[in-house]
Amino acid sequence: MTNQDILSKLPYSKPFLFVDEILQIDENGVEGTYTFDENLDFYKGHFKDNPVTPGVILTEVMAQIGLVCLGIFLVNDVLNKNTAIALSSTDIEFLKPVFPNEKVTVISKKLYFRFGKLKCKVIMKNEKGEEACTGTIAGMIVSRS
Repeated sequence: MTNQDILSKLPYSKPFLFVDEILQIDENGVEGTYTFDENLDFYKGHFKDNPVTPGVILTEVMAQIGLVCLGIFLVNDVLNKNTAIALSSTDIEFLKPVFPNEKVTVISKKLYFRFGKLKCKVIMKNEKGEEACTGTIAGMIVSRS
């Protein structure tokens, strides 16, 4: 499975697609990037005249790259139109702000994958290589029936 195959299987589209590229992926983790376009709607009202990316969006970027992309890679053989990867828990610390037009790198390491549940240690780094967010994210394969 190529990185482009994984991206094509993501269940998101713009404006809610927060993955630009996958840099590396294997059975133990994934690394990918996303650049926050200054024209995204949430910047219009999140801190007037000094926009900052909301924590819920940072968490979503971490989940899309660090959990969903890795999950697709790990379970590609069982994913179909009746299955999905659903978020089940997050524990994120926000350490530095992320600003419009900033490119972030998400690095995820698998903690475990068993009984259809994937849990990862995920770090988001800003353009300076500093940790902007860190924590754990978990999800599971669910049936859409």
